Amino acid sequence: MNFDQQVDASGLLCPLPLLKSKRQLNRMESGQVLKLIATDDNAESDLRKFCDQSGHLLIKTEQLDEQQIIYLQKK
Repeated sequence: MNFDQQVDASGLLCPLPLLKSKRQLNRMESGQVLKLIATDDNAESDLRKFCDQSGHLLIKTEQLDEQQIIYLQKK
């Protein structure tokens, strides 16, 4: 999948993957896609809630060994 920016939050626990994603999304333009790499089991559910509240779009999630790959599109 194509993406514009990437955040590697591997090894970080809640709430750091969410905070790092939020910080990067604030720097991006509307419509751009962020790829997040996380190992925290709660990252996907935290980001789903964040997207519901903020209007950003969680496009896709993938599981790659112990990593979650999460794609977000900025509103």
